[in-house]
Amino acid sequence: MGIHTVNTSRWKHLVEPGISLWQQGIERDEIASRSLSAYQVFAGDTLHIVAIEGGQVCDLLFLTSDGRRDSHGIKEIEGQSGTVVFELGTGTQFYSGEALASLRSFMKRRKYDPVGRSAVRLFEDQPLPGVRHGFTVAEDGYCLIAAPSMAMSVAGDHAPARVEVLIKRANPEKSLLRKLPDPLADPLQDIHVPHSSAVSYEVKAGDFIQIIDVSGRQCSDFQALTLRGLDRGRELDIHHTTTRSLMGAAYPAPGLHSKFFNVDQEPMFEVIRDTVGRHDTFGLACFARFYEELGYPGHVNCTDNINQRLAAYDVAPRAGWEAVNFFFNSRTEHDNALSFDEAWSRPGDYVLLRALTDCVCLSTSCPNDLDPANGWNPTDIHVRTYSAKEIFSKSVAVRMTPEAKPTLTRQSPFHSRTSALTGDYSDFGGVWLPASYRNHGTVGEYHACREKVVMMDLSSLRKFEVTGPDAEKLMNLAVTRNVRKLSVGEVVYTAMCHETGGMIDDGTLFRMGEDLFRWVCAEDYCGVRLRELAARENFKAWVKPSTEQLANLAVQGPFSRKALEKIIWTRDCETPLADLGCFRFSIARLHGFDGIPLVVSRTGYTGELGYEVFCHHADAPAVWDAIAEAGAEFGIAPFGTDALQMVRIEAGLVMGHYEFDDTIDPFEAGIGFTVPLKSKTDDFAGKLALQRRKEQGRFKLAGLELDGNELAEHGDLLFSGRAQIGVVTSCTRSPVLKKTIALCRIEKDYAAAGSCVEIGKLDGHQKRLKACIVPVPFYDPERKRVRS
Repeated sequence: MGIHTVNTSRWKHLVEPGISLWQQGIERDEIASRSLSAYQVFAGDTLHIVAIEGGQVCDLLFLTSDGRRDSHGIKEIEGQSGTVVFELGTGTQFYSGEALASLRSFMKRRKYDPVGRSAVRLFEDQPLPGVRHGFTVAEDGYCLIAAPSMAMSVAGDHAPARVEVLIKRANPEKSLLRKLPDPLADPLQDIHVPHSSAVSYEVKAGDFIQIIDVSGRQCSDFQALTLRGLDRGRELDIHHTTTRSLMGAAYPAPGLHSKFFNVDQEPMFEVIRDTVGRHDTFGLACFARFYEELGYPGHVNCTDNINQRLAAYDVAPRAGWEAVNFFFNSRTEHDNALSFDEAWSRPGDYVLLRALTDCVCLSTSCPNDLDPANGWNPTDIHVRTYSAKEIFSKSVAVRMTPEAKPTLTRQSPFHSRTSALTGDYSDFGGVWLPASYRNHGTVGEYHACREKVVMMDLSSLRKFEVTGPDAEKLMNLAVTRNVRKLSVGEVVYTAMCHETGGMIDDGTLFRMGEDLFRWVCAEDYCGVRLRELAARENFKAWVKPSTEQLANLAVQGPFSRKALEKIIWTRDCETPLADLGCFRFSIARLHGFDGIPLVVSRTGYTGELGYEVFCHHADAPAVWDAIAEAGAEFGIAPFGTDALQMVRIEAGLVMGHYEFDDTIDPFEAGIGFTVPLKSKTDDFAGKLALQRRKEQGRFKLAGLELDGNELAEHGDLLFSGRAQIGVVTSCTRSPVLKKTIALCRIEKDYAAAGSCVEIGKLDGHQKRLKACIVPVPFYDPERKRVRS
């Protein structure tokens, strides 16, 4: 028997406080709808499969190591409907092409026959979230786990869901957490760095270097010298001060961000990927004196290890080498002291660099076992280099929860169109979005929005499909607006709060049907929050992420209606675009009855007449082309995130991490109108705290007009004399108002229109910018344009 069912009750609380799954040796993965994965398992391993959102069936197939047919197969799970036949080439509508190609490759490499394999189907009669099944593995082999599903429609049918896979190894030495991840491509060099050692290796300009933390929480110093410099008797290594002087940012982004320079100001390396997000780029590699002053003379150290490796290049030894210390969790405190803690890196995390000149490189595995820097237990580092011919996307990674897989910054489904118009991208919510476009520029895009029409990629917005008989109850509990008043076809702008009253996010809620809602926001955590509330209240409701399935494009400006009228078709039972009111939407198609399906809403974030168009990811390029063609006669222009900041500040529209965070309530954020404490009699998350905060709150959102043309920055403090009275949240120069304007959070006693305040620069007192309190919005205060 390949796999046996086991009691899962002892795994109901996997995470001890402060200890993550990977620290317990539990391997975790997620399988999304229409995808599949294969896992090597060994006799005695324990396997758990958990429905994250629910409503997603899962097929489990066990194959022995030699690929033979298991005469017993997989024991049918009690309470399930039976087995299904898992065959390649059939049912392809239930899997993505990438998933099927991956499976065929897996079978081909092992010479397995895929036909007629018997698989167990899970969750078919158990659609609720949180359901789990546990197994023990009786013999070595492979588990193939698939999540078949129809593709989601723009209306939300067949919304995707995920299943969680947890593997606990009977023999920790066989854990994949201890094994190297698969190479990103065919390596040129595969170099292991045992703990407490260093290696040297040469790379050519254009080559890629992947530095991998094998077991997690292990620091690795990186340094390099140009071969050109060594040939001339000069030691041109990565120089921290030069790099900091030339660069304003330390994290990877398209273009010139996150490059490292030598003292000649020659670029040496560019960061391409980073799955951790926390490194030391300003300190020294550990050195002998550091250990000596702790009372450990003779302790092995990275500087001496680097010196030894560079001796062959006739490089003079140093008492302390400057280095980029990957994975080192260091920071500077408010008093300018250097502090550190355990590294953030997990098993298999890495940094990917691209060499910009020929170099000899040094990589260490730090030997520090006297403090938390390496988790008190130094482990190994691994280095791989790849040819300049390879192509790797530029990405940084984020994790939604401590146990989640790192999610790399991804390209928008409109990237094939925007990349032909610009190379200036920024990471906007984990998606590369254009900051500005060639031959337009931020100011040009701004004027196009105010005077003509623009189109903007907003695919970074998170979308969640909330369905089920208790969907209305769930959303009414989760957000501040009265959802019961929302009609089908209506959209409402609202806030989602913690029980403390602090904001999780703001967003728009679409009522797609009586029991169907779509929540559009900026934070992935909203999905986690909704599922937690549903579980707490025992609601029969499902929350499924649809961000990967839905692309959306904002079409904004005075001529947005005329442009879209040319191409948007609606059925007789839907509101035509010409008649679509503010905060309403229609199910539509592109051009006609057989056209691409769309959802078109009269919503926006610019203060102008505008719409948002939602489509399936695969249809995004065609939708972009159609809107660009329809708007050509009206002077349509692409619109980037830099121009968006200008128009949304003018319109007094708030943004997360600027006007609000989880300590700021909607009243302080300037969107108190989203909290109808008197008319919404139902309870909702944070209601008691918000009642108290409204009565006792000290701050409110206000507008500022600055005297002069100097810009304030987010976080600059507001003063009345010596007293601090508020903080600047956003600032821009307004072309239409011909003034510098800002949004601020200020004490109510100082928030009267016409009051004079000062913005502190330098230390807050040596330099002050004078400003005057004004009402918001700055532009079109009666919002006539958006209602036109």
